[in-house]
Amino acid sequence: MLQHSILVGVAPQITKRACYNALLVGPARLNISRSFSACARRYNDLTDRQATAAAVGPHKHNTSSPSLPVTAVSPGADVSHQNTANHGDWVLFHPVYTPEELKAVEVLHREATCFSDKLAANLVKLCRWGYDLVSRYKHKTIPPDSNMTLEQLRKEGYVLDDKQWLQRILFLESIAGVPGMVAATLRHLQSLRLMRRDNGWIHTCLEEAENERMHLMTFMTLRNPSIFFRAIILGAQGVFYNLFFLSYLISPRACHRFVGHLEEEAVLTYTKCIKEIEAGRVPEWSDLPAPQIAIDYWRLEPEANLLDVIYAVRSDETTHRFVNHSLANLDVKTDVNPFALREPDMHVKGKKIAFERTESEQYFKETREMLHKMSTDS
Repeated sequence: MLQHSILVGVAPQITKRACYNALLVGPARLNISRSFSACARRYNDLTDRQATAAAVGPHKHNTSSPSLPVTAVSPGADVSHQNTANHGDWVLFHPVYTPEELKAVEVLHREATCFSDKLAANLVKLCRWGYDLVSRYKHKTIPPDSNMTLEQLRKEGYVLDDKQWLQRILFLESIAGVPGMVAATLRHLQSLRLMRRDNGWIHTCLEEAENERMHLMTFMTLRNPSIFFRAIILGAQGVFYNLFFLSYLISPRACHRFVGHLEEEAVLTYTKCIKEIEAGRVPEWSDLPAPQIAIDYWRLEPEANLLDVIYAVRSDETTHRFVNHSLANLDVKTDVNPFALREPDMHVKGKKIAFERTESEQYFKETREMLHKMSTDS
């Protein structure tokens, strides 16, 4: 699934994303290139007023991957019991990061400039405050001259233990997978209702939703939550899903901005978790082997540990931060999604909060030119 880059050998800055093997052959190259072809009636390279040149990214599970065997289904057998040999159930492509990219992430914050942006940012702060209140979490800075033991630090609330970290992560990831699915659902229905293409937004939203779900599936291997915890998640998801659904109907742009700010908090949380582990304050996770599902999903080394997984998860959240803030800078009705076929690598996404609209337009134009060059070279 992730063995080929869309523009391998053409653009060194391209992200390590999966693609159809057919992209590397002539006819499919030409078709994808056509999907990015110029339209004389466009107002700019991102706008597609007639939806005739929408960007549709490649999304196919590469069954030839040696780490993802596919179980053959016997005729007349119970299909539900024949999937045990699969290492994972994801089907959309997602970034795989180099060691340098994993360390290139910075904690960034986008200052709100207009009313809708300020509303989105303040709603995220309110959600963060509410969850911290319910979970009794307080961000307390350890005194610089402290000689407290780890046990004392935990008792005084300066650091979280492994169970508290896991509970916090499981809850956040169970909610984080909602916005992408809501956005993809509404844009999908709109495409059907208006009988026109979507300009490549649906796939990116679906990728985000699945990526967040895989975060949850990964950390679920470390703990089986109680019925009470699952009930809390059920209630929170029900409220959040419906509120986000209604909000996206009113203002998709504000919703993407909200998710961008939400991902800022996720990057901050995982950065703190990484620092705590590296400082030896979560010894239970220091040498814990990475779950097999994480090794398969992020293509980690067989000897990878949980810290490597958290670095990868943080990079994913950084990608969502960058993509959603960038999408919020576009015209959600007419602009093509510039990330439908490729994304910048983490040296860009980790150090830059978003592309402005003109930068997205230029990035899209570069992608179109690269694909055109590939089709002519073939």
